[in-house]
Amino acid sequence: MEIRWLGHSAFEITTDEDIKILIDPFISNNPSCNIPVEELTADIICITHGHSDHFGDAYEIAEKSNSIVVSNHEIGMFLQKQGIEAVNMNIGGSTSIRNIKFTMVDAIHSSDVDFVEEGAVPGGSACGFIITFPNGDKIYHAGDTALYGDMESIIGNIYKPDIAIIPIGDRFTMGPFEGALATRWVSPKAVIPMHYNTFPAIEQDPVIFSNFVKQLDPSIDVVIMNPGEVYKVELEKE
Repeated sequence: MEIRWLGHSAFEITTDEDIKILIDPFISNNPSCNIPVEELTADIICITHGHSDHFGDAYEIAEKSNSIVVSNHEIGMFLQKQGIEAVNMNIGGSTSIRNIKFTMVDAIHSSDVDFVEEGAVPGGSACGFIITFPNGDKIYHAGDTALYGDMESIIGNIYKPDIAIIPIGDRFTMGPFEGALATRWVSPKAVIPMHYNTFPAIEQDPVIFSNFVKQLDPSIDVVIMNPGEVYKVELEKE
């Protein structure tokens, strides 16, 4: 399996079966992404919340690729009205698509759809996703979120993801220290920081985050990526 960071919170996951999953595909207006949106396709698209820097190009990619979109109920209904195949979910629920399990978990953030002509419209609750693959590997994409205790008691203790993707930009999400503490609570084998350095308001040094993680739990591998880079997932089985 490969994980490619597209900048900000956008990721492309390519499974060993060549299934492509896009998460928060903010591409064409993303100053940190140098990949043309026309080059991207997806079998499945996950949207964590309704803000334009996360919803991004989901509609255009889904329409071109006949993708299935996984989102909360409100965003799913918004897309279905436009003819997109969407699987509506809510926090705590799971669904399986092409033998991949998607579990929607909480994120402490807002989610109004903020890019429509009439102004912001209700977008349900923000979320994160636990994605469980047929071989048992689990990836946790936290979405935009504050630090909250269920990261330890539920996500870490119950779901036990192998890889966590955590925001560190501060101001709109956790900063580097809070992100490192969330990482310790989730206790993955590896963590990838996201949602930083896209705009001046969220400029951060990921090395500071990495140092915090190493102080809190040196067993966790911190994977700092540049937009466009690929992380090849090779997890040791216990």
